Amino acid sequence: MSKIVIGIDPGSRFTGYGIVKMTGSDVTYIGSGCIKTGNGDLASKLKVIFDAVSTLVEQYKPDCMAIEETFLSKNVQSTVKLSEARAAAIVAGANHGLMVYEYTPMQIKQSVVGYGWAKKEQVQYMIKHILHLTANPQADAADALACALCHCFTSKVTQTIGNGVATQGAVHGRYQRDK
Repeated sequence: MSKIVIGIDPGSRFTGYGIVKMTGSDVTYIGSGCIKTGNGDLASKLKVIFDAVSTLVEQYKPDCMAIEETFLSKNVQSTVKLSEARAAAIVAGANHGLMVYEYTPMQIKQSVVGYGWAKKEQVQYMIKHILHLTANPQADAADALACALCHCFTSKVTQTIGNGVATQGAVHGRYQRDK
């Protein structure tokens, strides 16, 4: 049995996305890129994110979404904008009936690089090698692919050992639209 996962690395100017297919223990690259919101007002930027994620979900028909959690930065305004971008992507996924799983940046880096404080270049390098790409993906796309892979690896462990103490807390939140 296989499942398609869309990973999202939210941002108010650039939102990365990455789509992978997991079949058993194998993970295959499907696509990735970056949603550029332009210089408009906040409402316009959030609409761009919502519409683009909706289009990706309709095009690739993923089984679930994995998204990076908001991290607190020194600039409160940046944290708020990041949270709003996340919300636009989450609502787009939930609107299409997807389960949405959240992972911290540290969990994502730990699952892909093996080190929770890895640098962007290290994430790009590992994504290239794990997914057998010919070049490093763009930074936001690599982060989104890492998020998708984190979910694949986490869900594989959960399938293997169950929802015991070892995996408790790995998935912080789940959102699904009522049908």
